[in-house]
Amino acid sequence: MNFDNIEYLKHGTDRQRQAYFILNNIQILSKLKSFDPILVGTIPLSIDIESSDLDIICCFSDNHQFQKTIIDNFANEDHFKIREQHNINGIAIVANFFISDFEIEVFGQTIPSKQQFGYRHLVVEYNLLNNNDERFRQQIIELKHQGHKTESAFASVLGLTGDPYIELLRYEGN
Repeated sequence: MNFDNIEYLKHGTDRQRQAYFILNNIQILSKLKSFDPILVGTIPLSIDIESSDLDIICCFSDNHQFQKTIIDNFANEDHFKIREQHNINGIAIVANFFISDFEIEVFGQTIPSKQQFGYRHLVVEYNLLNNNDERFRQQIIELKHQGHKTESAFASVLGLTGDPYIELLRYEGN
């Protein structure tokens, strides 16, 4: 699956088609183009629930330029907020805002987009969903309805112990 281009959403579920319309309508990916934006999370995988947001990961080399781009383009959106987080990988910039019924989260760090956990988990989860039956998918969705984060839902169904964000990466390349 090519997650670099959101065209696949046009032919997906109702929610995927709505996400495609909104993302294209506000031209978010083109506005963030210089930061290698990729839509990740549950909506591309059709395991979203009503409260699922649109997660867009990005890579920046200059956090001030990245913040400025986000503020210049999205600061007027409903419930806009932006913050800086410090983690083991350095600085991450996270912005949240709402467009229609969707919360959008833009997450950027200095790690190339396809090397970030968000993208790596997307690929692993996509493969797991395609290599299992519909019951597997429904178990993930049910756990999400119960409040589980996506990675912990997968870990639970797969019987993984430990940090689900790390444990899921054991399935890379499978």
